[in-house]
Order: sequence, then C-alpha cells, then structure tokens
Amino acid sequence: MSRRARLRTPRLRVGDLVRLGGAGLRARPLRVFLSAVGIAIGVAAMIAVVGISGSGQAEVDRRLDALGTNLLRVAPGETLAGGAAQLPPESVGMIRRIPPVQRVAATGETGAQVYRSDLMPVGRTGSLSVLAAEPELLAAVGGQVRRGRWLGDAAQEYPAVVLGATAARRLDVYAPGTRVWVGGRWFSLVGVLDPVPLAPEIDSAALVGWRAARTYLRFDGKPSTVYVRAQDDRVGAVRAVLAATARPDRPGEVRVSRPSDALAAREATRSALTGLLLGLGGVALLVGGVGVGNTMVISVLERRPEIGLRRALGARRGQIRAQFVAESLLLSLLGGLAGTVLGTLITAGYALSRGWPTVVPVWAGAAGIGATVVIGVVAGLYPAVRASRLSPTEALAGT
Repeated sequence: MSRRARLRTPRLRVGDLVRLGGAGLRARPLRVFLSAVGIAIGVAAMIAVVGISGSGQAEVDRRLDALGTNLLRVAPGETLAGGAAQLPPESVGMIRRIPPVQRVAATGETGAQVYRSDLMPVGRTGSLSVLAAEPELLAAVGGQVRRGRWLGDAAQEYPAVVLGATAARRLDVYAPGTRVWVGGRWFSLVGVLDPVPLAPEIDSAALVGWRAARTYLRFDGKPSTVYVRAQDDRVGAVRAVLAATARPDRPGEVRVSRPSDALAAREATRSALTGLLLGLGGVALLVGGVGVGNTMVISVLERRPEIGLRRALGARRGQIRAQFVAESLLLSLLGGLAGTVLGTLITAGYALSRGWPTVVPVWAGAAGIGATVVIGVVAGLYPAVRASRLSPTEALAGT
C-alpha cells in the first residue's frame, strides 16, 4: 500500500458528526440551554398560537354545526295565481342525487289531528300538527330521542307515533306504550323527542311513519318540508339548484331557505388568523435563530485552539465545517423538540380551561421542526465557514 493511501484522512460518518456536535454542546451546558430556550420559545409560540387558534376554530365549527349552517329547507311556495303550490312526491329522491348533499329527509302535512283521548272535542288541537316523517329525519335536523325510540324502518308500516317535546307536554303524554288518538284511530306512542332547535316546528308535532301515514291517515305522499344537509363549502351551490331539482317544471313555486352568513365569516376568519399567527411564530423563530448564530460565533472564537489542533492532525476544512454545522443543528433540534412539547402543553391547558376541543395541527409541529432544521443550518453555516478557514498556525497561535 502506498504512503499516500496510508496517510489519507478518514471520512467523518454521521455518527461521528453527532458525537462531535454533542461533545461541543456538553462542554458549555448553560450557554446551550439559554440558546435552546430561545429556539424553544419561538417554536412553542408558533405551535401555541396555531394550536389555540385551531382549538378555538374547532369550537366555533362545533357551535356553527349545532346551529345548522349547512341545513337548507325546501318548501312549496305559491302558484302564479296566488294559491298554495305543492312539491311532487319524487322531489326527495331527486334532491338526493345532488352530489354535495349529505342527508335528505322530508315531513308531510297529513291534515289529521292528535288528541290524548278519543273523548276530546274535535277542533281543540292545541296547535299541534300530525306530520308524516321519513326515517332519516332525526339525523337530518340533529334531533335526539328523550324517551323510547325513533320511527325506524321497522315502525314505518305500523300505527306508531313519536311526539315532539312541546306536543308531549301539551298532551301530558310521555310514557312509551301509551295510546294516542291520531286521525280517528289509536296509535301507540313509541318515543318522545328532546327540543329540536334547528326545526322548532317538529317540537309541536306528532310524527308518524311515512308509509303508515299513507295507510292509516290517507296521506297523499307529497312532502311539505324537505330538510337538506350539504357540505359546508358547497351550501351556496346546492341552494342554487334545489328549486329546479325539486320541481323542474315550476322552480319558481319552490321556496328554499337562505344559508347562514356564518359560513362565509368562518372561512374569512380562519384564513386571516392563520396568516397572522404564522407571521408571529416566524418572527419568534427568527429571533431564536439569531441567538443560535451568536452562540456558534462565540463558540468558534473560544475553540480556536481546538480547531487548530484538529487541523494540525489532518482534519480537512469540510470536516471542520460539518462539525460546527452539526453542532448548530443539534442545538436547534433540541430547542425545536422542547418547543413542540411546550407549545402542545400550552394549547392543551388553555383549551381544557375553556372547555374547547384540543387541536394541534400536525403540520404545525412538522413546520416547527422543519424550521429549526433550516435555522440550525443557516445559523451555523457562517461560523462553520469561518472556523474552517483558520489555518493551524493561526489558530494555535491564539492560545
């Protein structure tokens, strides 16, 4: 083997760089801690503001969903002659074919009356109505059963009735199994609903199965109200085609409710807050990067003898650069990981104190770690280049 081959400088592997960088950090623990704190504060600030914003937005979304911002109502309007229009029985099925529609359910006026007993005088309805209801109605309007059960597929064929909250109170009937006089015959009470804020008309109604209404109450099968749930970002587009879909021959005789402006406000608020908070987090990270760069510059000045000795023993300039870049990168990663944990804990604590769901976007943590990697490389690059340019004699002369 030739002399030149025997004197070739060995390459530094990744493990060697990590050990060298770690040794440099362990030699100055207090300075490393203070520099890492700067990075940690920057990352924690970014994750906390994004996380708290995301948690608050999730709470707003939850409340808006409870308010039914994506719920549309389709109802018959008036004819050109001023009379009452009607929706065709096929309208519900046609609306279901609209791709962004998530749920569709209908109720229909039966014209029947409901009483607690067959001995009650006719005409004293207490402003209660009898509606035919489809099985999907409860899910479409966000209703809940307080007692008993809902009119599922099994109850659609039989004389069973579910009372809204107001109807049950006025009739003073709550126990499932009780008989209720509906449309001139006895129906069995199977359930009582909680109040339905999104569809208050259901509270004062007795609901029977769609097919049972046609069999026992001579219901004509024409819906009086169709409840439509659509994707939040497609509510406007769905509303624009509902009338023509429900009644293609006379769309002008169909009334469609206007969706809430809260959807547009939510989207505008979300984009504005995201940009603002990311800017604040970026500023905090920049300040932390300056701290890391300052630490590395001082480290190079203090370690001139070490650099000179390594250069005299055969270390190349590239190896010196790699050593200090690795040290800077480890310092930044240390601060980044600590900041990620701290920011997540701050978000969780604040969200729990407000009763919000805790939301820490995965992209925020990934962005925080990615930013620390970039900062570590950039902040350590100048000191590393400066260290690599020191000649062995110049560096050793500074001892």
